[in-house]
Amino acid sequence: MNSSFVQSAGGSMSAFIPAASSSSSSSSSRSCFTIRAATTVAPTYTTLKPLGDRILVKIQSVEEKSAGGILLPSTAQTKPQGGEVVAVGDGRTVGDKKLEISVKSGAKVVYSKFAGTEVEFNGENHLLLKEDDLVGLLSGDDIKELQPLNDRILIQVSEAETKTAGGILLTESAKEKPVIGTVIATGPGTYGEDGERKPLDISSGNQVLYSKYAGNEFKNKDGVLYVVLRASDILAILA
Repeated sequence: MNSSFVQSAGGSMSAFIPAASSSSSSSSSRSCFTIRAATTVAPTYTTLKPLGDRILVKIQSVEEKSAGGILLPSTAQTKPQGGEVVAVGDGRTVGDKKLEISVKSGAKVVYSKFAGTEVEFNGENHLLLKEDDLVGLLSGDDIKELQPLNDRILIQVSEAETKTAGGILLTESAKEKPVIGTVIATGPGTYGEDGERKPLDISSGNQVLYSKYAGNEFKNKDGVLYVVLRASDILAILA
């Protein structure tokens, strides 16, 4: 399931709105739009402090209009994958080192689809998730500016082939899902058992082959498709 990258109504943060495949049935499309019910925290509680490597993110509001200004029915409004960090835990211990959370309150983040636990706190929807569920930092409205975190990699997806080897034009449904792309940006790597960060051996500009259904796909406002995935999902570097 791909995702559209569109400007939010507030203009300060971009919403990631998944779009069902054109070949999906209406029933399967409806299932894609199921949103888990949030756990409501009673108003008697005024603070929520994440523990360990967990992070509390204020979920960005779902886009209520399409890119063309058409009001979307509630069944077409889907769960965004962006928000603002409002609180962080104290971090975690790896080996004999204490590792602090790498993001701070106020950071605009993108997180993995279906990650974490939804919580309604102070009348607003939040997501309580682990630091490893964060995909990257993004303060603007252009997915190309995403700063991947940890072992995540941002890839611009190569366009699918439009013809067979024999020159026959392919329909949209017959086009093979592309698994080749160009690395746009990489995260700083993950921590080893000794608490030291291990840099990735993949660099910006590399042409790579990756697992077909890995990561999270986002379509930029210019129609270009990107995928953010883990370094372990890269199968080979092409040259």
